[in-house]
Amino acid sequence: MKAAVVTSDKSVKVEDKQLRALEYGEALVKTEYCGVCHTDLHVKNADFGDVTGVVLGHEGVGKVIEIGEGVESLKVGDRVSIAWMYESCGHCEYCTTGRETLCRDVKNAGYTVDGAMAEEVIVKADYAVKVPDNLDPAAASSVTCAGVTTYKAVKESQIRPGQWIGVFGIGGLGNLAVQYAKNVFGAKVVAFDISDEKLAFAKELGADATVNSLNEDPVEKAKELTGGKGLDATVITAVAKTPFNQAIDVVKAGARVVAVGLPVDKMDLNIPRLVLDGIQVVGSLVGTRQDLQEAFQFAAEGKVVPKVALRPIEDINDILEEMEEGKITGRMVIDFTK
Repeated sequence: MKAAVVTSDKSVKVEDKQLRALEYGEALVKTEYCGVCHTDLHVKNADFGDVTGVVLGHEGVGKVIEIGEGVESLKVGDRVSIAWMYESCGHCEYCTTGRETLCRDVKNAGYTVDGAMAEEVIVKADYAVKVPDNLDPAAASSVTCAGVTTYKAVKESQIRPGQWIGVFGIGGLGNLAVQYAKNVFGAKVVAFDISDEKLAFAKELGADATVNSLNEDPVEKAKELTGGKGLDATVITAVAKTPFNQAIDVVKAGARVVAVGLPVDKMDLNIPRLVLDGIQVVGSLVGTRQDLQEAFQFAAEGKVVPKVALRPIEDINDILEEMEEGKITGRMVIDFTK
C-alpha cells in the first residue's frame, strides 16, 4: 500500500509499506481522506525529535474493513476517525479525570506510531470515534484534529455568549476557531492575521471584526471594539512568537489566553500584568474522544464547515512547502478514494 513516510533528510517519501497482522483490540481502516496539519510539518522537520520511518498523518477518516479479537465498539463498514491520540494508558490521573490527552504514556498517530497518511491504517478500536453519517468524510478529516483542537480551545477560553474573543492566525485551525466561537458558543469574534486574504475569509465565516496586525495596532483595535476594556479571551493558533505576545496585550483584566499553535520560540510574559490583572495563560492540546464526538456533531449540523481542497498523496512535499510559506487557506486533504 502507498504511505507517506518521514525520511532522515527531513522530507517525506511516498513508498509501499506492508502492514502487520491485527492484534487484540485493533481494527483495520481503509483510509478515505487525511488532512495535512501543521504538526505534520513539525514531525517532518524533527522539531519534536527524530521519527524517521514513521507514517505521517493524524487527520484521517476511513471505513473499517477488518476487526481484531476483542473489538466490540466497531463493526466492519463503520466510518471512523484516525486521530492524533492513537491510545492512552486508560488508568492514570489524567485518563480517569477526563484529560486523556495529557496522559504521559499516550501514543500519537503520525508521530510515535504510524499514522493516517496511508491507504490502510491500524487503529485502536476504542479510540476511533465514529463519524456521523450526514457529515462529509473529507470535511470530517479536518475535524479530527483542526476542528476538535479549536473546539476544545474555545471551550478552554471559557467564553460566554456575547463576549469578545480574538482568534490569532486564520489558517487551517483559525478558520475553524472562528466558526466554533461564533456559531457554537455565540461569541463576538475578532480575527487577527497578517494576510488580507485570510482576514477576508474570516469575515466570510462570520467574524465580527478583522485586524491586519501589520497595518493596525491590535491593542487599539481591541479597545475600540470593547469600549476601552479589551477582549474577554483569545485563542492563538498562529505559529509565530509575535501573535502570542499580542494575544496577551489585547485582553482585559481577568481574561483567559489559550495557546494552541506550536512556535519554536518562547513567549515574553509581562508577569506583573499577569498577576495584577489576573490574566490566565493556558495551553490546550487537541481534544478528548468526547470532545471529538461533539465537534463532529456540530459540523454535521452545519454550524462549522471546514474548507478543504483535495490533493493526491504524491503532492505531500509540495503541500508541506506551501504550508511552511503560509500560502494555504483552509485545509489541504489527501484523497485516497481515487
